[in-house]
Amino acid sequence: MFKIPNSHLTHSPSRCLSIIVPCFNEGDGLDAFFNRLEPILLKLQEYDYEIVCIDDGSHDNTLEVLCRHATRNPHIVVLELSRNFGKEAALTAGIDATRGDAVIPLDADLQHPPELIVEMVKQWENGSDVVLARRKSRETDHLVQRLVTQWFYRLHNWISECAIPRDVGDFRLMDKRVVEAIKRLPERRRFMKGLFAWVGFRQSVVEFVAESRKSGKSSFNARRLWVLALEGITSFSTVPLAVWAYAGFTVAALALVYGCWIIIKTLVFGIDVPGYASLLTAVLFLGGIQLMGIGVLGEYIGRIYSESKQRPVYIIRQRYGGGNLDA
Repeated sequence: MFKIPNSHLTHSPSRCLSIIVPCFNEGDGLDAFFNRLEPILLKLQEYDYEIVCIDDGSHDNTLEVLCRHATRNPHIVVLELSRNFGKEAALTAGIDATRGDAVIPLDADLQHPPELIVEMVKQWENGSDVVLARRKSRETDHLVQRLVTQWFYRLHNWISECAIPRDVGDFRLMDKRVVEAIKRLPERRRFMKGLFAWVGFRQSVVEFVAESRKSGKSSFNARRLWVLALEGITSFSTVPLAVWAYAGFTVAALALVYGCWIIIKTLVFGIDVPGYASLLTAVLFLGGIQLMGIGVLGEYIGRIYSESKQRPVYIIRQRYGGGNLDA
């Protein structure tokens, strides 16, 4: 019986930290972001590092600012996607491009404090494969967003095959073995928080207080949050499909009971004039139930259709940095 050592416990001068930074219209805040991040990485003198920035089809000067920093610092690599594919695709592109022994996704808006990386690395060195960054509070979110988030976590973890840690986003440290496991997952419609949780591995938690955005505004409006919630639920649970079987059984049972009551009432009291209101209500109710069931079924069929086309999750237009800064 022997124990296979963790990959990150092998002390060698080639150990590397990979920081993944998805960017969408973050041009105004990138200077402050790099000014705050780079000194933290330089403090970890025993590690080499790379900062993989993904320009997810930004409409402002994000790409220009990223390339300027990549020219200044050879540790910065910029991936320009051919269009806006969304944050989940940008994260996937960053994960595929990393070479580090540990990988840390980090938002460019500085709501994720870079100073926490030092504590994450310390817990990773102590044997954790994944170090989760958990928010102590959600005071920076507005009331509706806090309520929707709480509802989503409760519902998802109740019906899903794997639970997502509450108040934990994409900000985390992952050992190279965890990253390689995620890379092997074949689905193209990706809910990264669920994939991170699904692969498992030994985990620990550090807590932080989320700061307000230093510049710009969040691209996650109500519609995008709703789509992301549906993506998470349908990616990791088939309960919404099974629910309609029980709903159909319940409606059929109620209809049978009501039918028996009509027969008994007719035999005892005679035939009365049927009510159009009750008939219309029943038809509309059953029609609504059927349409909702078809809608849920259509959501899953749509996922099957998307996966069957086997389109790439993202397309890289150009890579900048590492001796390649040509437009």
